Amino acid sequence: MEHSIFIHILSMLVIAIVAISLLRRVGLPPILAYLLTGVFSGPSGFHWFTQAQMHSVAELGVVLLMFSLGLEFSVPKLWSMRRTVFGLGSAQVTFTALIAGLVAYLFGQNMVAAVVIGSAVALSSTAIVLKLVNDQGWMRRRHGELSVSVLLFQDIAVVPLLIVLPLLSPSSEAMGAVEIAWGLFTGILAFLALMSFGKWILPRIFDEVARSRSNELFVLSTLVVVLVTGAFTQWLGLSMALGAFIAGMLLGESQYRRQLEADIRPFRDLLMGLFFISIGMLLNFAIVAEFWWQILLILIAVLMTKILVVFGLLKLGGEQFKVALSTAISLAQVGEFSFVVLALAVNYQLLETQMSTILVMVAVLSMSIAPWLVRHCVDIAAKIEGKTNSKDQMDEEFILPSPDDGDLVLILGYGRVGQTIARFLKTEAVPFVVLDLDPKRVSEARAAGEPVYFGDACKMGLLKQIGIRRASMVVITFGESRQVEDCLALSRKLAPETKIIVRTTDDAELENLTQAGATQVIPEKLEGSLMLVSQVLYKCGVPLPRIIKRLESERRNHYQYLHGFFTGAETDFTLELLHAVALDTGADAIGKKLTDIDWSQFHVEARAVRRKGEELSPPPDDWVFERRDIVMVVGKPRAIEAVEEHLLQG
Repeated sequence: MEHSIFIHILSMLVIAIVAISLLRRVGLPPILAYLLTGVFSGPSGFHWFTQAQMHSVAELGVVLLMFSLGLEFSVPKLWSMRRTVFGLGSAQVTFTALIAGLVAYLFGQNMVAAVVIGSAVALSSTAIVLKLVNDQGWMRRRHGELSVSVLLFQDIAVVPLLIVLPLLSPSSEAMGAVEIAWGLFTGILAFLALMSFGKWILPRIFDEVARSRSNELFVLSTLVVVLVTGAFTQWLGLSMALGAFIAGMLLGESQYRRQLEADIRPFRDLLMGLFFISIGMLLNFAIVAEFWWQILLILIAVLMTKILVVFGLLKLGGEQFKVALSTAISLAQVGEFSFVVLALAVNYQLLETQMSTILVMVAVLSMSIAPWLVRHCVDIAAKIEGKTNSKDQMDEEFILPSPDDGDLVLILGYGRVGQTIARFLKTEAVPFVVLDLDPKRVSEARAAGEPVYFGDACKMGLLKQIGIRRASMVVITFGESRQVEDCLALSRKLAPETKIIVRTTDDAELENLTQAGATQVIPEKLEGSLMLVSQVLYKCGVPLPRIIKRLESERRNHYQYLHGFFTGAETDFTLELLHAVALDTGADAIGKKLTDIDWSQFHVEARAVRRKGEELSPPPDDWVFERRDIVMVVGKPRAIEAVEEHLLQG
């Protein structure tokens, strides 16, 4: 029997792997592959497992998903976007849920089922839309910002649903307005209790865990916190996922957020896969075959309703036609949290299995076409408006400076950095041309007489037209790493001999960009630190030529002294740290040369050696360690721990 279960689990995993591989080739999300795996593994397929057998494990996937969502929940960010989040977001969810719920009620569903259906239809896919909008480089464009705002409110709206759904279950006592209000009040009390716990106790717990420098302990502590908070809210009669969300939100403002997200992701992805497999097991193809035309009609109705609601709200808010329609098309699909709502509704007996199967199939089909709709939303909106995408924005030809004016500088991106560079070039009478993708910024700059043109710097045709081959220098100023890489590769291909300067936030991609063809990479944060250092040294009386020499040396060495810092109470242990190892009597490294130790084996760098108050940086290869030497090493915490043990104990 046990052997048979093992074979079934293995077969299910193989189906999942094959399905994900095939669907990724055609650009479809992994969620659909998991649903397909559930169909094959469940009652409609080989009947290896039932949905009930998968439920307990799959529910943990929802718990971890809500914890991850809580980590991304930033109160300051939410407040800065409050008008679009709470204005547009709440209106979209309310109107869509009301329309869908009313239609469901008119077609014979009871009031509770209508509420569930309306709530499920109102939600869109955060995972699909955010990924595609980011891949397309639209996060800072207006329709991208509006889409993110609506998705953020939808994610928040899931939280009260997690509170209300268990209270509406027929297995519990009959619920009136007073009982539901009491349930919401209990949820608020749980929220306040967990907030107090998170404010005073959680930071101390994770400070101690971080000091231990044990990845295993960090992961274990994270899982325990998620499950304990989930168990607490379940004990109060609420959803486990609600407690996990609150725990994630509490830790989202801490310095451990990135580490927590990285540690929890493998568990979350695996368990969410099992959750979607369990949803796939709900699909009964006998029902699908019987109601196939109703499923297609509902799919079309859902897509059109969501598009019309979002488009109408944005037009009432004064948005441009193309922006409003692009946003509406991006949010037309049904989302992954809709599966969560439907699964909980079936579990609490709020929705019939037949209706759930129809809605799951509608959601699957809408998510299947979502990638195509999101990628082409701007083109579709432009065609409906009766204008093309590029010529509408750029209705005049490029006017380039005369070759007699001197070497041409091409600036790609006209944000804060691009405008500053252009201002100084103009002062020095150096001819330049700018390409930018923000239509408002371009129109304002052109009204002021600046040589700024609308266009995507990652398009070969535009770069040729704007004169990249006669430019002596190209300056890439936008910050999106994917766009920078694409633009750099294209610029280097079109102009092999041209100097290309790239601006980045930090030096995380410095080596990759240099290898890709950048003449020089300017990390904005690190250059800011160097400018501060130069002012400090100058005020301290250090001669200016010496300061310039030190700065140039730092740049040539790829900013090595701007990495690695001594640990503190709020240190991010995912970064490289600076650590001092004192060689006392009996240390194994005493008497050995610097080259006798394989530093690369430990993934650390011997930054400097101090002896009798003097520091040598970097130390020479023939340096022989003596008693009371202090070795300064830079690396990740676990690597530093290993090399310290090697230096002292051998």
